[in-house]
Amino acid sequence: MRSMERNWTFAMAGIALVLAAGSAQAQGNAPAAPAKPEQKQFDDWQVRCFPIQSPSPCDMFQEVANPQRNQRILAISIAYVPSMDRYALQVTVPLGVSLPKGLSMQTDSYTSPTLHYRRCDRDGCYVETGVDKTMIEGIAKSSPDAKAKVNITGDSNGKNVGITFFLKGFAAAHDDMVSESRVKAKAVSQANANTPAGPAAPAAPAR
Repeated sequence: MRSMERNWTFAMAGIALVLAAGSAQAQGNAPAAPAKPEQKQFDDWQVRCFPIQSPSPCDMFQEVANPQRNQRILAISIAYVPSMDRYALQVTVPLGVSLPKGLSMQTDSYTSPTLHYRRCDRDGCYVETGVDKTMIEGIAKSSPDAKAKVNITGDSNGKNVGITFFLKGFAAAHDDMVSESRVKAKAVSQANANTPAGPAAPAAPAR
């Protein structure tokens, strides 16, 4: 069971990475500019559907920037995987956080378990993990006007900091993202099923 959970987390992390890469994917592999995702706006949340073959072709996304520095301080991506009826979550926060402490997401009526960082690069540190419906439903049931935050801990001073994010449009964006993901993932599955299989590999010579 533990091995299955670990494999699930790795798979979800890979999906979150694909979605976070967005239109920047494959930039070094093809001379043509990659196609832009389809985008819809639901108040503070954006639904993006990417022109890729994926078990989770869409995500809901919010980015929060420091207006004085015009610098990103938080990004949240939530993708739905219809074949597993679960979610992939990516949360991006600034560098300088305490990695062992992880982070949590908090609203007026819900606080997530501690979510652990998977990696850091020059753009920040990332939580990339699979989550079930409990967490997403907990956030969706929160008041859209309530202050929500991602709680992090500083590495150098141990100070707890809450980075505000916004809930207006969360439920509507979620429903649209799930619906679009089901339609597009089904279309990909049907296309793959209709693709004729290649020639069978030759049998190994008898010994």
